[in-house]
Amino acid sequence: MTSSSSSVAAPVLGLFVVGDEILTGKRADKHLPKVIELLAARGLELGWAHFLGDDRPRLTKALQRAFASADVVLCCGGIGATPDDHTRQSAAAALGVPLVAHAEAQALIRERMQEIASQRGEPFEPDRADNQQRLQMGMLPRGARIIPNPYNRIPGFSCDGPGGGVVHFTPGFPVMAWPMVEWVLENTCNQWFNRSPQLEHSIVLHGAMESALTPLMERIEADHPGVRVFSLPSVDHPVHGQHVELGVKGPAALVPPAWRQLHTALHQAGAVLGPELVRER
Repeated sequence: MTSSSSSVAAPVLGLFVVGDEILTGKRADKHLPKVIELLAARGLELGWAHFLGDDRPRLTKALQRAFASADVVLCCGGIGATPDDHTRQSAAAALGVPLVAHAEAQALIRERMQEIASQRGEPFEPDRADNQQRLQMGMLPRGARIIPNPYNRIPGFSCDGPGGGVVHFTPGFPVMAWPMVEWVLENTCNQWFNRSPQLEHSIVLHGAMESALTPLMERIEADHPGVRVFSLPSVDHPVHGQHVELGVKGPAALVPPAWRQLHTALHQAGAVLGPELVRER
């Protein structure tokens, strides 16, 4: 998804993580924190994240919603060619298009198969059953664009939805997925990098109750459109113990006056103030 105008607002960015192994606990997800990190390094943030099992109907419905939205979505997992991989088929079904042999994707897969045969000192047999099965990873939804895979050249792919949503599909292996996600960001989202510097300013409150803080939070948001107020309670923090972190976040130019009003109100109310925290993005 690209734009020729720098005035176009950045889209909502989403993440699908696909795989029964995540939902059953056989493997721990690493994609969510890494994607957050990759986005933050470019002045972007994640709008939502969903975890999905290897269930074709459920995957199809989730992808239909993504394609019908205006979101840019990263999807990690399930694009292989074994019976428990359903993401390619679900993407095609969600778009109402067939899976077709993608010439460039299949050429890259053949190159990889030839390389493996050469490394093993074996002749390359393209018609062998396992090699034909590997070519299934080059069966992509009609109209898909490939995402290069620097690890083993077997590509991911991107598809555009009728509602303006774009979904970028990568493997579930972090060693492949993460550089592919970076490629997607650098080549399709760079017009939104660091467009709107964000600032977060908060303070640790001891002995505070969120319910008592709510009227102040509502007043700050009403007085400062574009700024969001947040509270994050903790009962067993290793440093601050039981406390509430209360703060404001939003565009860097809008946060300071909202913070001053919040801090003044807390001081006047006699709140027990702890350390301040400032985060920039």
